[in-house]
Amino acid sequence: MDTESLKKSLLSKFVEVTGDRLQTIQLGAIDLEKADAEQAAENVARELHTMKGEARMLGLAAVGQLAHACEDLLKANRDQKVDARTATDLLLRACDAISDLLEELDSAKEGSDHSNALAAKLAETSGQSLPPLQPTRKKAPPPSAPAGPPASSAPVPGPRPTQPSAPPAPSAPEARPSAPGLDEHGERKAPLDRSIRVNVEILDALGMLAGDLLVESARNRLRADELTELLARFARVGDALLRFHQSHQHDKVSHDALERMERDLHLLRDDTFRFVRHHVDGVNTLHGNLSQLADNVAEARLVPLATVFEAFPRAVREIGISQGKQVDLVIEKTQVGVDRSMVGDVRDALVHLLRNAVDHGLEAVDYRQTLGKSDVGKIQIRARADGDMLHIEVEDDGRGMDPEHLRRVAVAKKLLTPHQANALTEREAIELIFRAGFSTRDEVSELSGRGVGMDVVKRKVEALSGSVSVQSKVGRGTTIALRLPQSLALMRVLLVRLGDDVYGVPAAEVEAVARFKPEDRMEVFGTVAVMHRGRPTSLVALGPLLALNGGPRFDRPPAVVVRHGEERAALVVDGLIDEREVAVKPCGGEFLKGAPFIAGTAALEDGRIAVLLHVPDIMAEVRRMARPVVEQASAKRLRVLLVDDSPIARATESALVKALGHSVEEAQDGEDGWTRIQASPFDLVLTDVQMPRLDGFAFTRRLKTNPELARIPVIILSSLASPEDRRRGLDAGADGYLIKGELGVESLALAIDRLV
Repeated sequence: MDTESLKKSLLSKFVEVTGDRLQTIQLGAIDLEKADAEQAAENVARELHTMKGEARMLGLAAVGQLAHACEDLLKANRDQKVDARTATDLLLRACDAISDLLEELDSAKEGSDHSNALAAKLAETSGQSLPPLQPTRKKAPPPSAPAGPPASSAPVPGPRPTQPSAPPAPSAPEARPSAPGLDEHGERKAPLDRSIRVNVEILDALGMLAGDLLVESARNRLRADELTELLARFARVGDALLRFHQSHQHDKVSHDALERMERDLHLLRDDTFRFVRHHVDGVNTLHGNLSQLADNVAEARLVPLATVFEAFPRAVREIGISQGKQVDLVIEKTQVGVDRSMVGDVRDALVHLLRNAVDHGLEAVDYRQTLGKSDVGKIQIRARADGDMLHIEVEDDGRGMDPEHLRRVAVAKKLLTPHQANALTEREAIELIFRAGFSTRDEVSELSGRGVGMDVVKRKVEALSGSVSVQSKVGRGTTIALRLPQSLALMRVLLVRLGDDVYGVPAAEVEAVARFKPEDRMEVFGTVAVMHRGRPTSLVALGPLLALNGGPRFDRPPAVVVRHGEERAALVVDGLIDEREVAVKPCGGEFLKGAPFIAGTAALEDGRIAVLLHVPDIMAEVRRMARPVVEQASAKRLRVLLVDDSPIARATESALVKALGHSVEEAQDGEDGWTRIQASPFDLVLTDVQMPRLDGFAFTRRLKTNPELARIPVIILSSLASPEDRRRGLDAGADGYLIKGELGVESLALAIDRLV
């Protein structure tokens, strides 16, 4: 390689490495404003010194001049001649200027008006003279190789190889780093890195190939099983032949021939079974190696979340400054991996969450002081891997979300009617922030007010087969959690059967598989539900939902309980097949492209194609089916007392009442209900009959004989359905009598409308 080609190569590597080094400098510069900034200052100084040396040796004088001026500024900050806020602002501006210079190398050699003015400003602030703008051309041995840039921006996990600092002699075939030892600061240099950059398209192709090979390996295992069965049939025929020979008399010639045939048959059978055993062992070994290959390719596609997080500290700082807020961003577990193809969407979602946390979540400094909070608002980003899933949490210690305020905003913006808003649970009210067009700001600003931020978060996360959940406490803060697959190339799925077709449900979304008897079913919100782990769960036949068939044809079909965020549904299928890892491919053909409920396809070893289901779409459809709007419901919001000794019955009945837009207070039995109704006013009472201490009939008689409480309508909800039981309820003074097994949202709404 000639000298000119080598120099171009080194310039290209310098630009690549310096981009990562600038990111490290920016993160360290932001840390200068914190209490313990000594280590941050040392890291920034080391990076600046290395960058200055490399730039000067490559003739990039303007970059070297800015780096030198930054070193002087950092020293002035250490000597307390320049405050941390000023030093951080100028260092960040210098990083931007160097980044601009590197986009045009001629400017990096001679400088631009902006970079020269900034260098002069840095020198003036630090009280030093500006170094001359001339490239250094000393003939000196190449300096020690700088420490490799952080692995955060590499497309694969792990650090990148150390880049040479200066061009070697033209005769040298390649640049070799100096031997491990101490650098010019007396510190031990970082060990040489063992990783390289790989084009992500190559990794994509390898991932697809590994997935196809894995399927072909599984087919080989099937063929090996078929071969074993064929040879077993052959052995049975041979055994029958031997038994025939032993049971019949033959002449000497035939006997000798049959003896030779028997010996050959035994040898052939031994050789055959030996071959089968070795073949099966080989197929199993191959399958294991291919599985390892697929895992390694999937891991190679992962990049540390630091590549997503690295720009956030500066962005959050600048947003906080623009709003007069002090913000401390704490990031944990940055080395957790995420699929390279997902990085852009994850970054976009987190950008919206952080902007929302600073703008809507954190209070102004003076208001935080009145609440007894620290002047500095705190935002934390936490990440962890859970099997094949990635959990990211963004938490702030700000004002939190008030469900009542969110309901009022939704009504004011005509996103909901007052009746619909009142019918929302607290969790559903908080999740209004994810609706398109929803914003608590009346005026549009650069940061908020258009109602698109959180909507974008939800759409991007669900497009990645993930989910979003929110927890918030008024005055204490908000936590928004994202749950995403780590990789979209390989996915572990539960294969289910619908008719003769195979469908895959992401295993990470599967909570359980079960069979529910007809008597386990109940009606909630006007749709069928079952109790699963102590809570009502919608029971939906997957075949009709996908418009494939009319549903299962027997009483106890298998059901897959899926979970998306805080929502659950039991999806009834025709059969369960297996759980396995598959290579996900995009939908092919016009009949699947863009189809609802479908996330992709996967080839199976028997030649069939499994259609992979998109659980967020399915849950949205289940939610739509389970929450019909009841037009005939009373427009007035009632305060209802619900009396029932069964926690499960209370949960179900309370959900029905809330669906009609009313508020509910629960009592455990008649005595508890009597105490509550004396302490607070109620518009309606719903009571069970069979309860300890005071049953429903006696409780109703006590209410109706009290002059102050007799006006309150009472509806008995009971599983006792005989005419005698109904008569006893009406004799006790009840205004209505509904059977629990027949209870639905419409029947309850009609009864309430009749009485109130």
